[in-house]
Amino acid sequence: MFDPFNAIANWLENLLLGWGLSSGLVVFIMSLIGVVVACTAVLVLDVFLVWVERKVVARFQDRLGPNRLGPFGLIQPLADVIKLLIKEDITPAGADKLLFNLAPILVLAAVLLLWAVIPFAPTILGADLNVGVLYIIAVGAIGTLGILIAGWASNNKYALLGAFRTVAQVISYEVPMVIALLVPVLLARSMSIQQIVIKQEIWYIVAAPLAALIFLISSIAELGRSPFDLPEAESEIVAGFHIEYTGMKFGLFYAGELLHALTVSALFACLFLGGWRGPWLDQAPILGVVYLFARAFFLYWVIMWVKYSMPRIRIDHMLNFNWKFLTPLSLAVLLVTAVVDKLLTGSPQWIYTLGLFIANVLVGWVTLAIVRKYVHIERARVSESRPLARPDLSPAPGSQPPVISTTP
Repeated sequence: MFDPFNAIANWLENLLLGWGLSSGLVVFIMSLIGVVVACTAVLVLDVFLVWVERKVVARFQDRLGPNRLGPFGLIQPLADVIKLLIKEDITPAGADKLLFNLAPILVLAAVLLLWAVIPFAPTILGADLNVGVLYIIAVGAIGTLGILIAGWASNNKYALLGAFRTVAQVISYEVPMVIALLVPVLLARSMSIQQIVIKQEIWYIVAAPLAALIFLISSIAELGRSPFDLPEAESEIVAGFHIEYTGMKFGLFYAGELLHALTVSALFACLFLGGWRGPWLDQAPILGVVYLFARAFFLYWVIMWVKYSMPRIRIDHMLNFNWKFLTPLSLAVLLVTAVVDKLLTGSPQWIYTLGLFIANVLVGWVTLAIVRKYVHIERARVSESRPLARPDLSPAPGSQPPVISTTP
């Protein structure tokens, strides 16, 4: 069985033990090396995502994108990194310097911490926590805290307004996202991400398509990407919470946003698309990495598609959509999934999955019927509240029209 990662890890572990180091110290060194390798690989991939974003948006807008520096413009992201590193680092006079400098580090670190529980392959993962889903929710809040700190510590009203919008948006959309996360937990009988992947003989997106859609929409809102990019709305609050950041500090915010999008895509792939599962894994477990990132990059493309195709929506409409539509729908999906799961437990896998799929279709059909009825009622209310037609201002029969003098 071809497994180069574990072969190298076993060789290095035996080498350290041969040097006379204690087993506890060897475990610590191996864990530290694993963290460094994983973070380095993810950050290098993050630099590549800059090129991907610019190329994809260029295709959407009928442009070429980076095409000068290196083949297909592949070296352009390195030039961007160098530019950010040598730009002047400015700290506002009235800012809280400690928190101002800490905020971008927190935002990027929170995204990197999420990769600790994402399984890359059957034998390649950081930590198989039995509360992995709870860990994702908890660590995700650190990034929100970083944005709040950035807005408050900048001593800028636009930055503070962007931070307040983050509170209204991210915390609100975490409610349906957490409820949607309970669906794969319920189906797999485990909160471990690795166990959720292992249990997906049939992808959970087939058994729970509505939960997958709710999780995707809520995740885009938590990312702060269009059409939910209210915390950094350039046309309204001049770049929002990171308006005072320059140089590499701004680069950390930008890198955190891109990497967070890929992280959400990888989590979606693990929860609903089978993660690393695929053919020929028994001969080469390394193929799990290919399967996972292929699905993650497809979801990343979907997120970019939404971002570059939809306009920004008003904040009141955004919050109404969450509290009046997504949250009740997510609760209904969770309740129906729990009932159908209880009724079909012990049935063949295809009957179990088909029953859950039909239940989701019925919930979606009822939801559309309710929304359609509400739209008709709202249109009737608006038409009734319209002002009367403009009165006729033409002169009455027999009356003389007013004379307008044109002489100076």
